[in-house]
Amino acid sequence: MIWRSVARFSRLCTRPRAPICCGHRIPTLVPPAICQAPGHLSVTRGFSSQKTDSDKMVVVGVPNPIVWFRTRIYFFLIQTFFDKDFSIDEFTVGARQAFSFVSGMLSQCKFDSLENLVAGDILKDLQEKCSILSDNYRHALEAQASDIMYSFPGDVAVYYDNSGRKFVSILMRFWYMTCAKVPDEELDGTKVFQVVLGNQEAKDTKRILTANYEFRREFTQGVEPDWIITRIEYSKLLD
Repeated sequence: MIWRSVARFSRLCTRPRAPICCGHRIPTLVPPAICQAPGHLSVTRGFSSQKTDSDKMVVVGVPNPIVWFRTRIYFFLIQTFFDKDFSIDEFTVGARQAFSFVSGMLSQCKFDSLENLVAGDILKDLQEKCSILSDNYRHALEAQASDIMYSFPGDVAVYYDNSGRKFVSILMRFWYMTCAKVPDEELDGTKVFQVVLGNQEAKDTKRILTANYEFRREFTQGVEPDWIITRIEYSKLLD
């Protein structure tokens, strides 16, 4: 009875999706990091205790209570009924690594390197879009690990197909810095600011851009516990 109630709840709270069998694993390369509460991004100026005196920027996440509460309910359902070892902290670390790697391969148009991480139909669409981008736009896609300023799970879905297979998808939102030279008017709505380097005489203009990556995994018993990226969006870059 409890399981049927949970199943009905998950169906009501998620939108219908066409299931994709997950066949690839997202590597975990570094120890788990401290989980950041989901919310909106706020950029302020000041000194950070984790930065050198020459750094002038602090990134503060302002939690959205509704999003935070909803995602925590789903994480509880995943841990209780699907995978007791699931950890959003570890998942976030792996998602950030995957975002950094995939974005780098996209910027270099090395699509063969993404076949183990990105769903085939999505990869084909990305090839077409990236092939017509300018060099500056392709460079703006890349996010080194040190460039990722903030990330959080923006949406979580638990759903089933007609044969009873179980799936989970997590949409991760990333904010990252780039020094790619893209006209400001073409990136309307992004944050533009200056980072002071070294002796404070050399200034490098950087922008904060946003990207959405959706990770999907099948939790059916007997299926390999692998995640695959089924959605990639970059604001103003891959529209």
